[in-house]
Order: sequence, then C-alpha cells, then structure tokens
Amino acid sequence: MSTSQQLDVIIAALAEKKAIPYLGPGMLAQVVEKTVPATAVELADQLAAKTTLPFKIRKNLTAAAQYIENFKHRKTLVTMMNEIFAHRPEPAPLHRHLAELQLPLIVDAWYDGTMAAAMAGSEGWGLLQGVSRAEHFDQWVKYYLPDGTPGDAAQAEKWRSVLYQPIGSASPASNYIVSDSDYVEVLTEIDIQSPIPALVQVLRKNRSFLFLGCRFDNQLTRSYARQIMKRSGAGPHWVVLPGELTKNEVRFMQEQNITRLDMDLNAFFDAVTEALPAAA
Repeated sequence: MSTSQQLDVIIAALAEKKAIPYLGPGMLAQVVEKTVPATAVELADQLAAKTTLPFKIRKNLTAAAQYIENFKHRKTLVTMMNEIFAHRPEPAPLHRHLAELQLPLIVDAWYDGTMAAAMAGSEGWGLLQGVSRAEHFDQWVKYYLPDGTPGDAAQAEKWRSVLYQPIGSASPASNYIVSDSDYVEVLTEIDIQSPIPALVQVLRKNRSFLFLGCRFDNQLTRSYARQIMKRSGAGPHWVVLPGELTKNEVRFMQEQNITRLDMDLNAFFDAVTEALPAAA
C-alpha cells in the first residue's frame, strides 16, 4: 500500500475515532520555540548540568536520575525535573488539531505537557498520569481534571477524551517515572497490565495506534509501547517516522504490525488537516 493510501486509511480511522495518537518527545520538533529537552539524551545532559554525575552515566537518563535519587534524594530529582520542564512550550498546530478532533484516547509519552496545554480550555476531558511508586506506594496512576485538581476513576468514566501520560508529566503535580527504580517497579508488573489504567484498557480495544514523534530505538520505549498496545486488536498501527531505522526498530515494527510512513510530521500534518478539518 502506498503512502497516500496509508494516509487515507489513517484519516478515515481518525474520523471514525478508531485511531489512538501515541505521542513521543519528537512532537516537540513541531513547536515554534523549544524550551525543554526533546530526547532522553538531552534531558540527561540537562540533569548532568545541574549536578556532578559519573561520566559513564551522563548520557543515560534513567541511570542519571537514579544516581541523583540515591545520592541527593528523590525530592532533589523532582525539583531538577520541575526546573527543566518549567517553561511549557506553546502547542504546535498538530497538537491543537489532535485536541480539536476530540478523540477518546491520546497517549502522551513525554514530560512536557504540551498536549495537555492544547486541550486546555475545552470541556469533557481529563488526565491519567503514571506515578512513581517511590512517592505513591500503593498506586500506579493518578487522575486529574483539566484545571489540575485531583479526580477519580468514577469521574474519568464520564470524560469524552482521556489524555494518558504513562510516564507522568511536570504538570499538574510533578509526577515522573524516570529513574531505574521507577521503571523496574512498572516493568515488573506491566506484563500482567497492572500499571495500565482499566479505562485505558477499555478504550484501546479494537482501535489502532498512530505513533507520532516516537522512536523505538530504546528498550524502555519499546516495552511501554508494546504493553500499552497489548490486546488492542490486530491493528493496523502506524508510525510517522522519516529517515533510517535501526535493526531493533524494524524488528519491533514487524513484531507489532506497525506500518512506517517515511515522512516528517509537517507533511503528515498538512495531509491530515487538508482531508480532515478539526471541525469534523
């Protein structure tokens, strides 16, 4: 199937609310002014600029975060993350377009909160955020209303749109899954789906995933994507990703029935907005 034919299928799935956008840090390439790190390496570099880290882990985000947590305290790590993500970028047109489509579920797998900002001002939606067991010993997820006040599962059942942030976000409550121990806690249980909110498990059924701004060149990224997609159905799924792929990325896409569209997000946005105005 050609790229244009794949785009037609994606646009139809979005129109029918059968596609779930899954956003990665690469979405920040769309913003006019990038005020926050857009890769795990950039984030690790910014943490390293705030404290002394062993040389061998300076580029490893989860190890760097674990070192700070162990030797400086968890609160210090959270403070650093808050400082790094203090200036939330202005949403790009693609963020705003996705918000206006009023899709049942959007997954946002980075800490910047730009997608939430794009949805602010509308009604009938809320946030589900993954939380660290180091701070919330008996919980996997927190619920928030659009104004940032805490919500609950009963309220979430009534939301028209759910924004699921599996690794947390700076806003509204500084929830971060970022250190080695954070990921160990989640990945120990994720195969049996305990960390995945029940509402997300319901909303993903018989829907396709559309990966935007995502790379699959990291084992943690692949593990999260695999488990969030789990039991959603046979697909099809898609990733908008230009350029050369790693062997692990190719293998993962084949394994998960993900079709790659070799185009950048600007071209994808132009195609989608031309065929599917937000008012639809």
